[in-house]
Amino acid sequence: MAQITIRTLTGADRGAAVEVINTAARWYREFLPPEELHDPEMAAAQWDEEARRLAWYGGALDGVLVAVMGLEYSRDAALLRHAYILPEHQHHGIGLRLAEHLEGVARREAAAHGIRRIIVGTYARNYKARGALEKAGYRLSADSGSILREYYAIPEDRLRASVTYEKPA
Repeated sequence: MAQITIRTLTGADRGAAVEVINTAARWYREFLPPEELHDPEMAAAQWDEEARRLAWYGGALDGVLVAVMGLEYSRDAALLRHAYILPEHQHHGIGLRLAEHLEGVARREAAAHGIRRIIVGTYARNYKARGALEKAGYRLSADSGSILREYYAIPEDRLRASVTYEKPA
């Protein structure tokens, strides 16, 4: 069995990370209307822009990047962002391990950042992500729309199509 390594990503990882994101995001075609699809999901410049406000982390198997996730602090919350796992590596616990790692980082830094909760957003129709979040102990937020507007800077079409899950920090 291959060994997963989780580490902070750097600019040198940009190409591999963007490839993971764009490959994994092809799944969105199964539930998003064509007008809401973004292809590519993320360009290198967007990855750099996101890196200005969040820390990128990756999960690698035998040195090959197979999962990407970001950790951003916003007000009293740690946001787990941009969670993508290559399709052939889904359902093997890699995403869960990566999320648990970021949760640990957020909890260790909770006092410094005033963090009270961890929030994850996903598409309402992304049943794979929603099931994984519920299995990991996240609960659907009472008012996802308000949380998305307060904590996230995302396009309106994505906001309308999304929900948030959370757990205490």
